[in-house]
Formats: sequence, structure tokens, C-alpha cells
Amino acid sequence: MTKSNRRTFIAKGATVAAAAGVTGAPAAAQAAPAKRIIYPSGKKPEKPQLFSPIVAYGNLLFLSGIGAHFEGDIKAHTKHVLDEIQKNLEAAGSSMDKVLKCQVYLADLKDYADMNEVFMGRFGAEPPVRTTIAAAGVPGKSLVEIDVIAYI
Repeated sequence: MTKSNRRTFIAKGATVAAAAGVTGAPAAAQAAPAKRIIYPSGKKPEKPQLFSPIVAYGNLLFLSGIGAHFEGDIKAHTKHVLDEIQKNLEAAGSSMDKVLKCQVYLADLKDYADMNEVFMGRFGAEPPVRTTIAAAGVPGKSLVEIDVIAYI
């Protein structure tokens, strides 16, 4: 490539970048999103917690695993967990149809079909990607625990 061709190529590249809104500012100079902890109760607990219930980073929202710690079957537990997820998402400014990823942990894989029956349709017409596993120990009496990643 000759010098004049290189200059033309570089000039065209700069024009395309400007048209696309790309600036010459280094990535490090751009402000990084801030991590925010969101508490479902609306206020920070007095005692330190083992983990954060909801973390926002930029427009991403991470909800910790939610279980159902009461006597009941997989359908009741799944409904309770999904209702809690929906409540927490909405309190943080998101919704079920903005969930990008869902991880489901079952105490017993035999509950897979019944969990799916309750799960179906809860995340809108285009559900998130999902991983489902049978875990060797879902905490407490919960038959299912679910965590999600969503956007605001």
C-alpha cells in the first residue's frame, strides 16, 4: 500500500468512526458503571449479611438464589420462588421479560417436569437462557432454588 493509499484508508476510517459516534477517548477514561446493592426491604440490614440479595452493575441486575423454605410440593415451591423473583425484579426496576439468564437448582431431578409446568410462560414469549441441575443439597426445605440475571 502506498503512502497516499494509507492516508486515504486512515481518513476513511476516521470518517466512518465519527459517523458511528466512536470517539478517540481511551476506554479507561470512560466512566465505569458503579456496583449497587439493592435490598428487597428497601434498607440495609443492621448486621452484615452472608451475601447480597440483589446487585446492580450498570444496567445489569443479579439476583441471588431464592428458595421456598416451607412444607409443600415442587409446584408450590416453584410458584413461590418465581413470585419472589418477580417481586424483586420489579422493585429493582426490571421485570420477568427482561431476564437474560436463569439457573434452576432442583433437590431432585424427578421434579423437573412439574417444575417446568409452573415455570412455563413466566418469563414472557421469549424466555431467557436456562440451566437446570439437580443439586446434592438445596439449602433448607426448599425443593428448588432459582437465581437470575436481568437488565434494567
